[in-house]
Amino acid sequence: MFKKIGLGVIVLLLVAIGYVWIKFVFPLQTSADRNGPDTAGRDYALQDDSRLTLPVPQAANYQAAPNPDMNLYWGELHVHTSESFDAALFGNTLSIEDAYRFAKGEPLTVAGGEVMQLSRPLDFLAITDHAEGFGTRTHCDEPNLSLSERVACWLANEPNPMIFQLLTSKIRGVAEPGDPSKPAGVFEPKIRQPPKSGSFPTCRFGDGAFERCYANAASDWDRYINFADKYYEPGELTTLIGYEFSPGLPEQGKHHRNIIFRSNTVPERAISSLDVPNAIELWKGLEATCGEGCDFLTIPHNPNKAWGLMYSRYTWDGQEYNETDWRLRQQREPLAEIFQVKGAQECALGVGATDEECAFEQVFDPCQPGETTGCAFETGFVRQGLKVGLELERELGFNPLQTGFIAATDSHNSNPGDVEEWDFPGAVGAITSSSARRLRPSPEAQAPYKTAIKFHTSGGLAAVWAPENTREAIFDALARRETYATSGPRMAVRFYAGWDIDKAVVNDPNAVQSVMVDGVPMGGVLRTNNSKQGSPGFFVWATRDPMDAPLQRVQMIKGWIDAEGQPQEKVVDIACADGLAVDLATGRCPDNGATVDLNSCNFSTGSGANELKTLWHDPDFDPAQNAFYYVRALMNPTCRWSTYDAIRLGREPDPRVPATIRERAWTSPIWLDHEG
Repeated sequence: MFKKIGLGVIVLLLVAIGYVWIKFVFPLQTSADRNGPDTAGRDYALQDDSRLTLPVPQAANYQAAPNPDMNLYWGELHVHTSESFDAALFGNTLSIEDAYRFAKGEPLTVAGGEVMQLSRPLDFLAITDHAEGFGTRTHCDEPNLSLSERVACWLANEPNPMIFQLLTSKIRGVAEPGDPSKPAGVFEPKIRQPPKSGSFPTCRFGDGAFERCYANAASDWDRYINFADKYYEPGELTTLIGYEFSPGLPEQGKHHRNIIFRSNTVPERAISSLDVPNAIELWKGLEATCGEGCDFLTIPHNPNKAWGLMYSRYTWDGQEYNETDWRLRQQREPLAEIFQVKGAQECALGVGATDEECAFEQVFDPCQPGETTGCAFETGFVRQGLKVGLELERELGFNPLQTGFIAATDSHNSNPGDVEEWDFPGAVGAITSSSARRLRPSPEAQAPYKTAIKFHTSGGLAAVWAPENTREAIFDALARRETYATSGPRMAVRFYAGWDIDKAVVNDPNAVQSVMVDGVPMGGVLRTNNSKQGSPGFFVWATRDPMDAPLQRVQMIKGWIDAEGQPQEKVVDIACADGLAVDLATGRCPDNGATVDLNSCNFSTGSGANELKTLWHDPDFDPAQNAFYYVRALMNPTCRWSTYDAIRLGREPDPRVPATIRERAWTSPIWLDHEG
């Protein structure tokens, strides 16, 4: 009898071991081989970088300041280092200080051997690691840890994306079907409970584990402040202090915000989604702890992956905004990321938008009835958010969503501003470094928004017009929305609107000084009343990036609410390269014939413009109608990053994505506000 019991126990033990092996050990090993840094060199050996002739990086060009006409500064306000626990699990070993040195132009080597280097140093930078991870791994190098503590620390530091998925799946939650009887693409609020503080494995095991993590979170935050101060060089590199607030959503959804401070007077702790359940409480908590001399703003990102939440009337945990909440958002959230590595967030075809450029770096199809994730929502894109703001203005008497634009990378490689298509090392550590890993086939069942080849872009940059390169000047420009976004290239764009801008300004060598007197800049509000019958003048001046392709056209995007209370939009070309004129029937510039050699990625040099300048008037202007206007400047076609990678591997361009793209800039809007 005892032999039978013993045999049964052995069988059960073997079955358990086999289950654990099949369920966990073998998948972990497979994931490590496919994605880990230990095998990255093997895959990097498959590419030949000498197949491409690339531009030579340039030295920094510091501008004279202060400049009352404003200087143009380039920066990055959303990047992660190995201090973010997800970046570490993705295989990034590069530090905060590495990121600062990279911003100044030094090269870095990513997992597997790829060398990353900016084409030109940055002017300003905020490193925004996830506050939820602060303090969770600080103790892992300490001696005398218990076995359970060592296991937890191994899980938190072993570079394997499967471990990341295991650790975050519960926090993110599970997608549930919506009500198919309701209109498709309309966000359905849901009551959610935030994870408890100390729920991360390293904060659960050992005596006083939670208290230790809590104390270490404050010391980690202190290190961020000290590093930012160490590398702050006014006039050369402005290091803004910041972090990311990162609540979870199902299916890799994002409802995150970056918090940026004006100076080094900051709260003693970085408030995370483990401390407060939603953005409203985040703003309240920051205001309560900021103190005298402290100021901050928040910048949301990836509304395209917030599954309709970002521009809905609800918070992450199901609370409906009231007027006080909207005023708080208006005060503290002047900007949004319109572009980053996880795709374009301006607009989506078929979701309140009709212009063809909304297909740029976009993989989401319009939602179908009952879908709650993985599709394009009515309140999931920045342009839609601007329209929601106009609707709220009718209800509340003020517009809480007058949102300016920036772009960023959201890279988890410690490489801020590394946005050139020819230098894209992926964005998630060893998982997407090298070319072979970025272009490898994806499982057929995998959704497009979960794949690097279809969804990942090389990221974008934030452009700021400010009198000088200091923390205060850069922050103040962000706060007044005198900013714009690009998909990577450093094209210069000016945008003003005013009632008394003379048409001769287009040929005026002092045009900027003139429009600064007679108009409001991008991000501003131009007041109107019934005495203003004609359209104001919209002055646009775009100049190409000297290291990239020429400009092709400039477009104006207008949004308004019609007499029936319905949101409307219109997109027209307002300036064409190569002496071409806008077709009055289509509102578009004719094609200028620009081409790209897909064997070398050399773009044609016989077409396009070094600059495009115009003064435009709205033929449909209604002085009694509130509206927003913003500019989109498009370049001639150039190679997408995936085509550069195909050349490195000696392949044809990947048919899953376009071989070329038209890089672009988006200015912050100018709002026309009727005074009555």
